[in-house]
Amino acid sequence: MTDLIQTARPAGSASTTDMGKIAAAAGLAVVTWASAFVAIRGVGHALSPAPLALLRLGVGAATLTVIAVAKRAVRVRLSRKALLLIAAYAVLWLAGYTVALNAGERHVDAGTAALLVNLAPLLVAVTAGRFLGEGFSRSLIVGSLVALGGTAIIATGATAQRDWAGVLLCLLAAVLYAAGVMIQKVTLRHVDGLTAIWLGCVVAAAVLLPWTPQLVGELQVASTGAVLGAVYLGVFPTAIGFTAWAYALRRMNAGRLSAVTYAVPAVSVLLSWLLLAEIPTAYGLLGGVLCLTGIAISRRR
Repeated sequence: MTDLIQTARPAGSASTTDMGKIAAAAGLAVVTWASAFVAIRGVGHALSPAPLALLRLGVGAATLTVIAVAKRAVRVRLSRKALLLIAAYAVLWLAGYTVALNAGERHVDAGTAALLVNLAPLLVAVTAGRFLGEGFSRSLIVGSLVALGGTAIIATGATAQRDWAGVLLCLLAAVLYAAGVMIQKVTLRHVDGLTAIWLGCVVAAAVLLPWTPQLVGELQVASTGAVLGAVYLGVFPTAIGFTAWAYALRRMNAGRLSAVTYAVPAVSVLLSWLLLAEIPTAYGLLGGVLCLTGIAISRRR
């Protein structure tokens, strides 16, 4: 985490070492976010969508506060524009996306949820090309389509029954995800990654405070495993995962970086295999290979 919260170098000056750090940060975000789909599926029966999101973001904010104080790396004197941008992506992505995903995974399995949410990178690539001037490279478009085909194959092999309410909620999560990434990309022009994600978690948790009484009531009857699962979501996918993502996003095009998240469904399948003893199907293995192939294509210059 030490390297992930250092100040960014100017664009275009990245060395081989810097590119290695960016790749490591993106990989860390992918693994932690993939694990979140499995954890949410396991915890969702004990905690409702909004209370779970509140606990997750509260733990994330507390974890980031400890890191920030230890590093003395947080800059809180920000312009009004920076604060508004942080608040916007905090509400859309950190709060809205998290609640929508929690609700969606009550209706669909983790693999299907990962597929639907990972429609977001295509939305990001198109939007970044149109509004941020990142353009539409052939490798990005082709790689994204190949990776999207891989996630579709993974979903085809899913055995759980689909629910349209869950599908719509996960699609809503994808839209909120894409909007959050775009706003965060602009935000990172005005503030460092750690400050942005720290204040974002604080704002998102504050937005969800009205669900505190419900959270307290549900925690009184929740199992220890469910509580620990929610804490895990706050520390790893939220605090560490989003910090790693912000580090990479500040140093890389939003469209190209978002294509990396197509690996999330493939990693989710692998984690389900290792942690839940769910052996992946041939569809899952083929889809995972296509996801990784698409990412490799999208990364070509």
